[in-house]
Amino acid sequence: MRADVSQIPLALYIHIPWCERKCPYCDFNSHENFDPAFEAPYIDALLADLASQRHWGNGRSLCSIFIGGGTPSLFSAHSIAALLDGIDHLYGLGDNVEITLESNPGSAEAERYHGYRMAGVNRLSIGVQSFNKHQLTALGRVHNAAQARLACDLAARHFDRFNIDLMHGLPDQTQQLALADLNEGIDRCGGHLSWYQLTIEPNTVFWSRPPDIPIEDTLADIQDAGEQVLNSAGFEQYEVSAWCRAEQASLHNLNYWQFGDYLGIGAGAHGKITTAKGEVIRTQRTRLPKDYLSSVANRREASATEIKPEHLSGEFMLNALRLKSGVDTQLFEARTGVSIAQLMPTVNKLVSDSLLAPNPAQRLKATEHGFRFLNNVLAAFLPEEN
Repeated sequence: MRADVSQIPLALYIHIPWCERKCPYCDFNSHENFDPAFEAPYIDALLADLASQRHWGNGRSLCSIFIGGGTPSLFSAHSIAALLDGIDHLYGLGDNVEITLESNPGSAEAERYHGYRMAGVNRLSIGVQSFNKHQLTALGRVHNAAQARLACDLAARHFDRFNIDLMHGLPDQTQQLALADLNEGIDRCGGHLSWYQLTIEPNTVFWSRPPDIPIEDTLADIQDAGEQVLNSAGFEQYEVSAWCRAEQASLHNLNYWQFGDYLGIGAGAHGKITTAKGEVIRTQRTRLPKDYLSSVANRREASATEIKPEHLSGEFMLNALRLKSGVDTQLFEARTGVSIAQLMPTVNKLVSDSLLAPNPAQRLKATEHGFRFLNNVLAAFLPEEN
């Protein structure tokens, strides 16, 4: 059996690695000391990078583009327009391609948001994190509460679709404060919220100097109460940390979770590609901006590693079961080229344990109980280490 690459959607992830200041909780590939002089050469490198990976597309059109970082909104609308024009030249962007740009409120200006919309961006994702000034200070954010609210107002003026990122479980945050943030986010967002708990990651300032975050019982109470608030407001949880109203789900994120393909360009960018032979590979670019610019200039290709066939089942389920509604079972074979029969002993055991929903021959989906303990469910699909 072989996956039919022509039937697998293809997206594009673009990484812009600079930030005004790195947050103490951030483990993303981001770098300070941004200089606008970086913009033009970096855009040129991105387009050269994309051209060098064009063969991975196998003639497919792009279904979505996500410009992440870092803080992509540090780049001017002129640079973003040049980037999208170059992508259009290489791939021919259709009218229905979702094009998302990440933005931080500190870089929100009416003229810039309007310029992004005119450049072709049709969806924003705004890193608000909190509307509370004390929480913003604790998180080391460069914007204040007034700028967060202004950014949401400006996004609503220029974009039909936009997302707000909000964190909970913040330093010294009570349930009341967390729900106040959430309610304001519901009122101000464009129909989509990414709502997730602060996690302390290795290689961050918070890892070496942990903040005083709420105890486990408080975190659980915030999660339960927040879910009730979101449901009452007409939001549906379609992924672990993503909530939306009707027709507002992120198409780019859905492609990730449904094990679609995506090209990755930019410093530290990752990609996932199905080859014409049905092999599934992961690609990665070098992380440091100067090294990335040098590697592209010297025509060094992104590193590529094949996912071993015995690992494909786990890779697929790690993504698909993040979706609250799961996926059609037939999608497993279509995206991996692996027979579902190989998976059924594990699936049936999880069904019997009430962690996966009944009728797995039609749909692979976690139960409410399984979704709450998703890490345990996912672990069942990972190969045993020798």
